[in-house]
Amino acid sequence: MPIGRGEKKTPIVSRGFFLLPALFVFLVDQAAKFWAVRSLDLAESRPILGNFFHLTLVENQGIAFGLFGGMERVLFIVITLSLILLILFGLCSQTLQRHSQWGIGLILGGALGNWADRIRVGAVIDFLDFRVWPVFNFADTAITLGVGLFLLDFFAGRKHVS
Repeated sequence: MPIGRGEKKTPIVSRGFFLLPALFVFLVDQAAKFWAVRSLDLAESRPILGNFFHLTLVENQGIAFGLFGGMERVLFIVITLSLILLILFGLCSQTLQRHSQWGIGLILGGALGNWADRIRVGAVIDFLDFRVWPVFNFADTAITLGVGLFLLDFFAGRKHVS
């Protein structure tokens, strides 16, 4: 894909760069969950901003919105394999742009945070409650932002393809 005059190509960063945001997200997520478990009882809900935002401690045995609850063993295997593939993709890809590296890092850090919960307590710890959305955590937020960044790079790259 040739670049015309005046167009700048997003620099390709080091292949292992994605590991830095992954580590940061993992540590922040685990610290926040540690605090939530120490500060709240299971199913306890504390209002923070009126009825708009609460801290509510829940354990989610499924994935997004509690889907596939009761299939913990299968989920654990699928998530473990997905983590391995994501790490290999990040390390082996030679053409990942900056946004994709950040995206993979955010996805990986969030997925590792939720995976660690499954190992430690058999469920994902959620505590951020905006009352109009299911309770979630920082890892979920990082995964969502990471997917957005990865898609941004994907679609931005496609507009240059003839």
